[in-house]
Amino acid sequence: MNKLLNRFKGCILGGAVGDALGYPIEFMSEEEIFSIYGKDGITVYNLNNGVAEISDDTQMTLFTIDGLLLSDGDEIESLRKCYIDWANTQIGDINIGIEGYSNLLNIKELFSSREPGRTCLMSIWNGANGTLETQINNSKGCGGIMRTAPIGLYFKNKSLKETAFLAAKASALTHSHELAYLSSAIFAVIIACIVHYNMNIEGAIIKSIEVVKECFIDKEYTYELIEIVEKALKLSKENLEDLEAIHILGEGWVAEETLAIAVYCSLKYSNNFEKGIIASVNHNGDSDSTGSITGNILGAYLGIDRISKKFLDKLELVGFIEDISEKLYKKQYMKNN
Repeated sequence: MNKLLNRFKGCILGGAVGDALGYPIEFMSEEEIFSIYGKDGITVYNLNNGVAEISDDTQMTLFTIDGLLLSDGDEIESLRKCYIDWANTQIGDINIGIEGYSNLLNIKELFSSREPGRTCLMSIWNGANGTLETQINNSKGCGGIMRTAPIGLYFKNKSLKETAFLAAKASALTHSHELAYLSSAIFAVIIACIVHYNMNIEGAIIKSIEVVKECFIDKEYTYELIEIVEKALKLSKENLEDLEAIHILGEGWVAEETLAIAVYCSLKYSNNFEKGIIASVNHNGDSDSTGSITGNILGAYLGIDRISKKFLDKLELVGFIEDISEKLYKKQYMKNN
């Protein structure tokens, strides 16, 4: 497998692994987590009928990929249509087989409500019509950033600035607060820098700050976001317990905290996927989202080859996730094949 394809698959499957590890403890306190799973917290999957279930984070990531695959130039409109189709999967299996825009409406496993965010659902059911200029709410929840990794992969013939704006616009479909869509922009540029520019994680983070500062210098919250990302970078180099550092950064329910926790864990454990995702989920906050974004970053950097087989064997829809990741790669790099 070539290096680029390895990273495409690693990014999306890595996110799914982090998501599935954190999903069972998303609403647990640290006291509950450590009393149930021991002093190290959850370190292996909590299976449901033998399967490590993905949450809405990975579901929406897959619909993002499909929106990019189906796009013929207007990525935002394609993503909007796919997100509307995703919302129709969240009301149970009564819609299985319905006609829609997305190819994923054929996947019965996706017709399952996995703690979808209220802002995402309400915004999408109202048309997902937010833009960078038109606010539909004031939410900075992490539902915009957790689905954004594929936009960083979707890079060929785009500049880093274009990637930043595409990610911001995609996030703003549902989340109008600047910190929501600016966090998505930084995240997508991090992924693009790692995968397409072969940067290490720290270099990618530093470059993403430069790009977002240049693109969104006029936004009120740009420097607040940069401050928390730089704080995470600094904390990753200090001799602190992971929980102590994560408590400084937040809980991950809002986008900038989700990003900061993922930055911290990815930097501290840049050569150890397993340690990185374990650190990223075992806290009071939004464990599946911090796990998902950490998994995206580490998976993009290390590739699928560095994700342990034990995390892939029981992962829900693992084969499908690998296949759709390869389709995204092929759309950009094998158009004539």
